[in-house]
Amino acid sequence: MKTIDRTFYVDDGVTVAKKLLGKIMVREEGGQAYYFKIVETEAYMGIEDKGAHVFGNKKTERTAPLYEIGGTIYIYLIYGMYHCLNVAANEVGVPQGVLIRAVEPLDEKSLAYAKANRPIKSKKIVDLTNGPGKVCKALNIDKSLNAKSVVDGKRLWIEEGEIDEGFEIVEAKRINIPYAEEYQDKLWRFYIKGNPFVSVIEK
Repeated sequence: MKTIDRTFYVDDGVTVAKKLLGKIMVREEGGQAYYFKIVETEAYMGIEDKGAHVFGNKKTERTAPLYEIGGTIYIYLIYGMYHCLNVAANEVGVPQGVLIRAVEPLDEKSLAYAKANRPIKSKKIVDLTNGPGKVCKALNIDKSLNAKSVVDGKRLWIEEGEIDEGFEIVEAKRINIPYAEEYQDKLWRFYIKGNPFVSVIEK
């Protein structure tokens, strides 16, 4: 499949978050490619979004990748131990982005890769990659990919998924951002309805 080009990401964060659902994230390591479908995302809408790292236009060394052109990778650490993968959206200087919250392994080789990187006691396959920290651990994603690009076809990139898959998108509140005040109620989390790899299902 073809790597998605830059123009796909030069759009607002909410739009890109929705468009990424069903796309295929490819992790290349050791000359092998592993394939995962994106099933859950969250949009972060820049300097006015109280849930975003750049709220109030906080441009720091840490947040600098979000200020780059859409398609730039932004990796950060939570709780001092879990990496989270984000893809910048919009134009240069408009720091919006999309958090990749959950992915689905698409073949046995990719599943084995995820298990090797993230051995777990649970026998449920969904527990491997149904959360942002889990995604990064299972796909061996760390700060070495920060500020790189998902459009150059190296190490980590995104390809088109199945054409006309016809899934329904659920819109929900974002997870674990109580500090965001009224912005925690924005329906800026998106997931494929019925997919078992989604981290939190709306009741």
